[in-house]
Amino acid sequence: MQLGIVGKPNVGKSTFFNAATEAHAEIANYPFTTIDANRGVMYIRKPCPCKDFKVTCTPHNSKCSDGTRFVPIEAIDVAGLVPDAHKGKGLGNKFLDDLRQAHALIHIVDASGSTDEEGNPCKIGTYDPLNDVEFLEKEITYWLFGIIKKSWEKIARQSELEGKKIERMLAEQLTGLGIKEEHILSALKKINLDRSKPSQWTDDDILKLSDYVQLISKPTIIAFNKCDKTPESFMAKMDELKDYIVVPTSAESELALSNASGKGIIDYVPGSSDFTIIKKDEILEKQMKALEYIKSHVLAKYGSTGIQKCIEEAVKILDLIVVYPVEDDTHLTDKEGRILPDAYMVPRGSTAKDLAYKVHTDLGDHFIRAIDARTHRVIGADHTLNDGDVISIIADA
Repeated sequence: MQLGIVGKPNVGKSTFFNAATEAHAEIANYPFTTIDANRGVMYIRKPCPCKDFKVTCTPHNSKCSDGTRFVPIEAIDVAGLVPDAHKGKGLGNKFLDDLRQAHALIHIVDASGSTDEEGNPCKIGTYDPLNDVEFLEKEITYWLFGIIKKSWEKIARQSELEGKKIERMLAEQLTGLGIKEEHILSALKKINLDRSKPSQWTDDDILKLSDYVQLISKPTIIAFNKCDKTPESFMAKMDELKDYIVVPTSAESELALSNASGKGIIDYVPGSSDFTIIKKDEILEKQMKALEYIKSHVLAKYGSTGIQKCIEEAVKILDLIVVYPVEDDTHLTDKEGRILPDAYMVPRGSTAKDLAYKVHTDLGDHFIRAIDARTHRVIGADHTLNDGDVISIIADA
């Protein structure tokens, strides 16, 4: 699974990315700082089974902090998007190409209205941030429209002459974009297009289809960034985005807290509403003022910096659960003796055999049965997994 960090230039995308991944994407106050996509790993929080089993875990592919497991998910920070990107303006073609495999988007919006439509700095409150939400959707929609139209006459004719399902043919054309047949079918039903006569669809029909497909296949969380610098009248604009999950964020604050925590200055867990100063004597006056500002203007006001919440809301939209594969269901260990070593995110509805394939192809190919480590009951290949399951997979040698 992959989350795409998107938005126009200079709104805090790379700062968000760095804060969430502990990466080092270039940050500057001018458009197109990010040219090549930055890739990294973000984490979602889940209760670690170590508490339930009363064991001390030794995580391998994830992290555990006092019973909270931080489970990895891939993220990509792409070049900034500007209006008419689908026509190649700015770095539009590269932006859209980099987003092909993103399953969900976190759209970073400058809530303070201090960047214009091209991403250039302007006075706070002089640009309406809601414009950015509209134009991002428009650019992705027109991008999809352009791809569909390239081979449309051939696809429509073949569908009618050979009796092939139009949704399947479109899915084959768009498969490289992470778009599935069910996404297209759902969109077709939503706008009530006649699937038996696609040759009669107008450009407006195809554009509408593209719009619904992008909404379904690339669900979006809005990060209302720079919330600590945003006038209250602009923060109220969140209420107008009724069709979205909107999270107030301060990427700069999260990055500052992450850096301070990494240096051992404070004790801070991502997503928390507070932090504890550890090395008070080593903090400069300027640093202390910055920490006090974050505590009063961000954490106390909004409950967190919002970065972790955005990531977890995106995972909720994708309806993913976390499961823990082990080799020994009694000791909860892998071959190397590590306790509860791995945590995997899988779509809700996944089976024990799906998990086996997730761990290793050979494990899936030679699957015999699995054991639920909580109940020690044998479960079959088609057994549906639950969030937090600890599963031992038994396969043919």
